[in-house]
Amino acid sequence: MSYRQENQRLVREEYEKKAMLAEEEADRRRAELEDAIPEVRELDAALSQLGPEIFRIAMRGGNVTAAVEELHEKTNALQAKRTALLLKNGFPADYDDPKYECPVCRDTGFVKGKTCACMRRRMVEIGLGSSGLSEQMKKQSFENFSLDYYRFNPEVFREMSEVFAAAKEFAEEFGSPEASAKNLLLVGGPGIGKTHLSTAIARRVIERGYDVLYNSAVGMLSDFETLRFGTGMAQGDASNVSRYTECDLLILDDLGTEVVNQFSLSCLYYVLNTRLNKELPTIISSNLPPAEISKTYTDRIASRLFGEYRVLLFRGKDIRQQKK
Repeated sequence: MSYRQENQRLVREEYEKKAMLAEEEADRRRAELEDAIPEVRELDAALSQLGPEIFRIAMRGGNVTAAVEELHEKTNALQAKRTALLLKNGFPADYDDPKYECPVCRDTGFVKGKTCACMRRRMVEIGLGSSGLSEQMKKQSFENFSLDYYRFNPEVFREMSEVFAAAKEFAEEFGSPEASAKNLLLVGGPGIGKTHLSTAIARRVIERGYDVLYNSAVGMLSDFETLRFGTGMAQGDASNVSRYTECDLLILDDLGTEVVNQFSLSCLYYVLNTRLNKELPTIISSNLPPAEISKTYTDRIASRLFGEYRVLLFRGKDIRQQKK
């Protein structure tokens, strides 16, 4: 799996800052204790000397068990005395312990060399944030996709059940050399579930640790136009364009709503062909029927869409209207 490098950097910096702040706050509370209870300062000084002493004895070799146990007993006794002092003066026993957000990894993000569950959750959160999904789309998942809207017709229900299964299989097999489909083309009328299933795939793939970019065809071409025609700060958007050909999964929504001209066809071909050459999966959805897609786009684009993509045909009635 390949979390986006920029996201990894941001999360690492976030965890470093969290751990540092927790330790700085612990130091502040320790200084407060030493000012309030002078004897605590003496106990801390004594405890700080015992640790290196235990190490020196252990490094001498030979039978040092008794000496090490004796120092451990002294350490425990000093710590017990310190705890009693804190409690006597109205402080919790752990008052100057670092208060980490995650006590499991102590805000390092790792446990025994493996990524902590808290960091994996954070990577998913930031991955969703950089995916291009709207807040509403982030809530869409396989779990809340209902096939009940297709039950008005047994044949439609069967076909859409197969489409749902294929979408879920794509998400679960993503990144596997044995994946049954490398690319998907979602075709069907508006309001019958294409966006929900494509965003459900995006969410699951992000949860599994991959970099996903979601945008409409119009939005992608706007980024290319900004790079081509923009001036000043807009010229710095090359990284936005490069991500279309570098992210682990690209999802292009609403193909066919953009203005089709030589520039847009060139950009679309460049992205699709580059991703195919790099063997990077792509999902495209369109309200246009297959015949209209072939008519609207060049043979070079149409041949790639229908030759390299698994076509999922969506049928049904507008779900938004059904909800009303």
